[in-house]
Amino acid sequence: MDALAAPRHDAGTIRIHGGNNSVPDPISWEFAWPYYLAALAFGYLLGSIPFGLIVTRMAGLGDIRKIGSGNIGTTNVLRTGRKSLAAATLLGDGLKGTAAVLVVGQMYGQEMALIAGLGAFLGHLFPVWLKFKGGKGFATYLGVLLGLYWPMFLLAAAIWIAMAFIFRYSSLSALTASLSTPILLYFAFHQFQMAEMFVLLGVLLWAKHHENIGRLLRGRESRIGSSSKPVSDAASAPDGRGR
Repeated sequence: MDALAAPRHDAGTIRIHGGNNSVPDPISWEFAWPYYLAALAFGYLLGSIPFGLIVTRMAGLGDIRKIGSGNIGTTNVLRTGRKSLAAATLLGDGLKGTAAVLVVGQMYGQEMALIAGLGAFLGHLFPVWLKFKGGKGFATYLGVLLGLYWPMFLLAAAIWIAMAFIFRYSSLSALTASLSTPILLYFAFHQFQMAEMFVLLGVLLWAKHHENIGRLLRGRESRIGSSSKPVSDAASAPDGRGR
């Protein structure tokens, strides 16, 4: 995969294997920072696209933020009972992370691809179009991982599926997979720089799941496939907002 190709160094520049594009050596921050900022911004804008909100409105279901937990992610879209819409949300939220990584990686290499992936993840969590109130990020997390290193994507997806099948908690599955990913990247695959970034993404993902963690500890977390309720009803319940 070109996004993973090792850069070739010339004097003062990084040249991407198989391409003619170059950016200043990251050591020369005076010249490099616009490229990092552009990669971050490109990823952020892609990540900010709220697919859950778009597909539910197009299907005539109104604002997904007023259903179930009020979250724009796949799990809450599934609570509408429309599996096709949940699948479309999962695909859209995942592929926007993959696209950000592959486009930037094709042009400027892995280091820039990591920055674009971080931007896409931040865009999903804090989308500018929704007053910075976005989803919890696991689909985009997987999409970024797919673009950067597909063997680890397969393992992380398998961990999520296994945990979801056994326990029926989407949040627990995401937390477990995100905890496992940087550990496996570091010790099994020796992708050290990538592992560091996924530690950061994992911290953000866990922070966005803090309410879910509390409900899991109290035994009150909603299971996959639970029926939808208006968000006002969910907020008035003892559990508060769901996933």
